[in-house]
Amino acid sequence: MWGSTYYAIAVMIETLPPLLAAGVRYALAGLLMLTFLLARNRWRRRAGQDGAAQISRPRLVEWRTTAIVGSLLLLGGNGGVVLGEQRIPSGIAAVIIATTPIWMNVADGLLQRHAPGLLATGGLVVGLLGVALLLYPSQGADALDPIGIGLVVTASFSWAAGTLYARRGPLPRNQLVSSGMEMLCGGAALLLVGTFTGELGHADPSRFSVASLLAVAYLVLIGSLVAFSAYVWLLSHVPISTVSTYAYVNPIVAVALGTLLRGEQITPRMLLAAALIVGAVVAMVSGRPRVSEETGPAPEAATLEREKKLEPEGSGTGARPTA
Repeated sequence: MWGSTYYAIAVMIETLPPLLAAGVRYALAGLLMLTFLLARNRWRRRAGQDGAAQISRPRLVEWRTTAIVGSLLLLGGNGGVVLGEQRIPSGIAAVIIATTPIWMNVADGLLQRHAPGLLATGGLVVGLLGVALLLYPSQGADALDPIGIGLVVTASFSWAAGTLYARRGPLPRNQLVSSGMEMLCGGAALLLVGTFTGELGHADPSRFSVASLLAVAYLVLIGSLVAFSAYVWLLSHVPISTVSTYAYVNPIVAVALGTLLRGEQITPRMLLAAALIVGAVVAMVSGRPRVSEETGPAPEAATLEREKKLEPEGSGTGARPTA
């Protein structure tokens, strides 16, 4: 699912300003999510379902955390991708973002004070070799814009930082509320930066294509409301190494769609770099110590599957347990 969003982003930015379009995507998705949750909460109250995990008003500290996480994941992460895809193929952007679990697991290991094993260390080295191979100067079809690569590499760092911060900062107990707030805050940050960088002044609605607008709609519904919300839910319910496995499939899907639907040229050097990076992620995740996963943050109280079994949200502190 998420692998297809790289293709959709490439279509979106063909005629739309990248940061503003990404901002509209996430701000709209966040508003839709929070509006739905508010309406559902009111319906439950009217129906007298007092024990159905009512949603309380988020605290200021939770808004602060979601603003930080949303900015790291969406402004730094997705913003870097949409800017990078102006310069490099969407499939290559997905391959570079696949390195995110490497940085995530390295940083998490340092925070947990667990020395990486031989397999994890080898994965880190191989992953760096894969990125270096993409950056290696070349000519013709093999040439890749180093600025585009740098933007997406920076995006992967930001996404890793946001993911780790989300595991430790105080967030709303309901993951859908947290997801909606993060998308709203991240979307607002993208809109703000897009405006200050001059995108608003250069935007020409008469040039917006139907394909680009449909891509935004797809990204709102599938890439944000479904995929991003699922990612936020997983962060609080499964180990980081399991969450990281999305990186195995995304590059394959993105490269295939970019090649088949957009005619993006993928050379043997790029394929080798992709194989090195995906292999590095597998090695890194497989070689990561299991201790922190078994004793990590407890799952949140309120989930879609378990809501009926829980006390009202207002009865708790609303903060996530720290690792």
